[in-house]
Amino acid sequence: MIESTDSSRAVAEVAAAVESVPTEAIDRAARLIVEAEKVAAYAGGREGLVMKGLIMRLFHAGIDAHAVGEMTVPHFGMGDLVILSCGPGQISMVMAIADTAKKAGAKILYLTAEPDIEPADRADEVIVIDAQTMARDNGSDAVLPMGSAYEIGMFVLVDLITRRVRGRRGHTAEQMRARHTNLE
Repeated sequence: MIESTDSSRAVAEVAAAVESVPTEAIDRAARLIVEAEKVAAYAGGREGLVMKGLIMRLFHAGIDAHAVGEMTVPHFGMGDLVILSCGPGQISMVMAIADTAKKAGAKILYLTAEPDIEPADRADEVIVIDAQTMARDNGSDAVLPMGSAYEIGMFVLVDLITRRVRGRRGHTAEQMRARHTNLE
Protein backbone atom coordinates (compact mmCIF):
# COMPACT_ATOMS: atom_id res chain seq x y z
CA MET A 1 0.00 0.00 0.00
CA ILE A 2 1.22 3.51 -0.84
CA GLU A 3 1.81 5.75 2.13
CA SER A 4 -0.52 8.75 2.14
CA THR A 5 2.46 11.06 2.57
CA ASP A 6 3.89 9.74 -0.71
CA SER A 7 0.54 10.30 -2.43
CA SER A 8 0.26 13.81 -1.06
CA ARG A 9 3.82 14.64 -2.04
CA ALA A 10 3.32 13.27 -5.56
CA VAL A 11 0.16 15.32 -6.04
CA ALA A 12 1.96 18.38 -4.67
CA GLU A 13 4.85 17.87 -7.14
CA VAL A 14 2.43 17.76 -10.08
CA ALA A 15 0.40 20.71 -8.77
CA ALA A 16 3.57 22.77 -8.40
CA ALA A 17 4.51 21.99 -12.01
CA VAL A 18 1.08 23.05 -13.31
CA GLU A 19 0.92 26.15 -11.12
CA SER A 20 4.39 27.24 -12.23
CA VAL A 21 2.98 28.21 -15.64
CA PRO A 22 1.33 31.64 -15.65
CA THR A 23 -2.17 31.95 -17.07
CA GLU A 24 -0.78 34.42 -19.62
CA ALA A 25 1.52 31.73 -21.03
CA ILE A 26 -1.45 29.39 -21.48
CA ASP A 27 -3.34 32.20 -23.22
CA ARG A 28 -0.39 32.93 -25.56
CA ALA A 29 -0.12 29.24 -26.45
CA ALA A 30 -3.83 29.06 -27.24
CA ARG A 31 -3.58 32.18 -29.40
CA LEU A 32 -0.69 30.70 -31.40
CA ILE A 33 -2.66 27.51 -31.95
CA VAL A 34 -5.85 29.27 -33.04
CA GLU A 35 -3.95 31.58 -35.39
CA ALA A 36 -2.05 28.74 -37.08
CA GLU A 37 -3.19 27.19 -40.33
CA LYS A 38 -1.87 23.78 -39.25
CA VAL A 39 -0.35 22.47 -36.03
CA ALA A 40 2.16 19.66 -35.55
CA ALA A 41 3.63 18.44 -32.29
CA TYR A 42 6.54 16.29 -31.20
CA ALA A 43 8.35 15.13 -28.09
CA GLY A 44 10.18 11.95 -27.25
CA GLY A 45 9.35 9.26 -24.73
CA ARG A 46 6.56 9.88 -22.23
CA GLU A 47 6.43 13.55 -23.26
CA GLY A 48 5.62 12.26 -26.74
CA LEU A 49 2.57 10.47 -25.38
CA VAL A 50 1.39 13.76 -23.88
CA MET A 51 1.94 15.53 -27.22
CA LYS A 52 -0.13 12.90 -29.01
CA GLY A 53 -2.86 13.54 -26.44
CA LEU A 54 -2.61 17.25 -27.24
CA ILE A 55 -2.95 16.57 -30.97
CA MET A 56 -6.01 14.45 -30.32
CA ARG A 57 -7.65 17.18 -28.22
CA LEU A 58 -6.78 19.89 -30.75
CA PHE A 59 -8.37 17.74 -33.45
CA HIS A 60 -11.47 17.48 -31.25
CA ALA A 61 -11.37 21.29 -30.98
CA GLY A 62 -11.47 21.57 -34.79
CA ILE A 63 -7.78 22.33 -35.33
CA ASP A 64 -5.88 20.83 -38.28
CA ALA A 65 -3.44 19.00 -35.99
CA HIS A 66 -0.80 16.33 -36.63
CA ALA A 67 1.72 14.24 -34.70
CA VAL A 68 5.21 14.53 -36.20
CA GLY A 69 6.31 11.11 -37.42
CA GLU A 70 2.91 9.97 -38.63
CA MET A 71 2.53 9.34 -42.36
CA THR A 72 -0.23 11.92 -42.81
CA VAL A 73 1.73 14.98 -41.60
CA PRO A 74 1.59 17.59 -44.38
CA HIS A 75 4.29 20.07 -45.39
CA PHE A 76 4.77 22.80 -42.78
CA GLY A 77 5.87 26.38 -43.37
CA MET A 78 4.71 29.99 -43.03
CA GLY A 79 1.45 30.31 -41.09
CA ASP A 80 1.91 26.95 -39.36
CA LEU A 81 2.87 26.09 -35.77
CA VAL A 82 5.13 23.33 -34.49
CA ILE A 83 4.79 22.51 -30.80
CA LEU A 84 7.77 20.81 -29.21
CA SER A 85 8.53 19.64 -25.71
CA CYS A 86 11.82 18.67 -24.17
CA GLY A 87 11.79 18.91 -20.40
CA PRO A 88 15.54 18.48 -19.94
CA GLY A 89 16.44 20.28 -23.19
CA GLN A 90 18.92 19.45 -25.92
CA ILE A 91 17.51 16.20 -27.31
CA SER A 92 18.78 15.73 -30.88
CA MET A 93 15.43 14.87 -32.51
CA VAL A 94 13.68 17.88 -30.95
CA MET A 95 16.54 20.14 -32.02
CA ALA A 96 16.41 18.77 -35.59
CA ILE A 97 12.65 19.34 -35.84
CA ALA A 98 13.03 22.84 -34.42
CA ASP A 99 15.71 23.62 -37.02
CA THR A 100 13.58 22.25 -39.86
CA ALA A 101 10.46 24.11 -38.71
CA LYS A 102 12.37 27.37 -38.31
CA LYS A 103 13.99 27.03 -41.75
CA ALA A 104 10.55 26.40 -43.30
CA GLY A 105 9.13 29.53 -41.65
CA ALA A 106 6.81 27.83 -39.16
CA LYS A 107 6.40 29.25 -35.68
CA ILE A 108 7.58 27.18 -32.73
CA LEU A 109 5.92 26.81 -29.34
CA TYR A 110 8.35 25.09 -26.98
CA LEU A 111 7.64 23.53 -23.58
CA THR A 112 10.59 22.86 -21.29
CA ALA A 113 11.92 22.96 -17.77
CA GLU A 114 15.26 24.25 -19.04
CA PRO A 115 14.68 27.54 -20.94
CA ASP A 116 18.40 28.32 -21.15
CA ILE A 117 19.22 25.12 -23.05
CA GLU A 118 18.81 24.54 -26.80
CA PRO A 119 16.50 24.50 -28.67
CA ALA A 120 14.63 27.09 -26.58
CA ASP A 121 16.53 29.77 -28.49
CA ARG A 122 14.75 28.75 -31.71
CA ALA A 123 11.22 29.12 -30.30
CA ASP A 124 8.79 31.97 -30.86
CA GLU A 125 7.20 31.20 -27.50
CA VAL A 126 8.68 29.22 -24.61
CA ILE A 127 6.53 27.83 -21.81
CA VAL A 128 8.62 26.98 -18.78
CA ILE A 129 7.25 24.19 -16.62
CA ASP A 130 9.19 24.35 -13.38
CA ALA A 131 9.45 20.68 -12.53
CA GLN A 132 12.06 18.01 -12.04
CA THR A 133 13.34 16.34 -15.19
CA MET A 134 16.22 13.98 -15.84
CA ALA A 135 18.38 17.11 -16.22
CA ARG A 136 18.09 17.77 -12.49
CA ASP A 137 17.04 14.62 -10.68
CA ASN A 138 20.40 13.70 -9.13
CA GLY A 139 20.18 13.87 -5.37
CA SER A 140 16.49 14.78 -5.50
CA ASP A 141 14.14 13.79 -2.70
CA ALA A 142 11.11 13.99 -5.02
CA VAL A 143 8.60 11.15 -4.83
CA LEU A 144 8.01 11.06 -8.59
CA PRO A 145 11.04 9.70 -10.47
CA MET A 146 13.05 11.31 -13.25
CA GLY A 147 10.74 13.63 -15.25
CA SER A 148 7.35 12.36 -14.08
CA ALA A 149 6.28 15.62 -12.43
CA TYR A 150 7.10 17.47 -15.66
CA GLU A 151 5.27 14.95 -17.85
CA ILE A 152 2.15 14.68 -15.70
CA GLY A 153 2.04 18.44 -15.19
CA MET A 154 2.41 18.87 -18.93
CA PHE A 155 -0.58 16.58 -19.50
CA VAL A 156 -2.76 18.83 -17.35
CA LEU A 157 -1.37 21.98 -19.00
CA VAL A 158 -2.09 20.84 -22.56
CA ASP A 159 -5.70 20.21 -21.58
CA LEU A 160 -5.85 23.71 -20.08
CA ILE A 161 -4.45 25.07 -23.35
CA THR A 162 -7.04 23.08 -25.31
CA ARG A 163 -9.78 24.50 -23.11
CA ARG A 164 -8.57 28.02 -24.02
CA VAL A 165 -8.45 27.05 -27.71
CA ARG A 166 -12.04 25.82 -27.53
CA GLY A 167 -13.08 29.07 -25.83
CA ARG A 168 -11.31 31.22 -28.45
CA ARG A 169 -13.05 29.28 -31.21
CA GLY A 170 -16.41 29.50 -29.46
CA HIS A 171 -16.88 25.72 -29.50
CA THR A 172 -18.89 23.78 -26.96
CA ALA A 173 -17.99 20.50 -25.29
CA GLU A 174 -20.70 18.91 -27.45
CA GLN A 175 -18.98 20.12 -30.62
CA MET A 176 -15.71 18.60 -29.42
CA ARG A 177 -17.44 15.35 -28.55
CA ALA A 178 -19.01 15.21 -32.02
CA ARG A 179 -15.50 15.07 -33.54
CA HIS A 180 -14.52 12.07 -31.39
CA THR A 181 -14.07 8.87 -33.35
CA ASN A 182 -16.88 6.36 -33.51
CA LEU A 183 -14.56 3.56 -34.66
CA GLU A 184 -13.41 2.36 -31.26
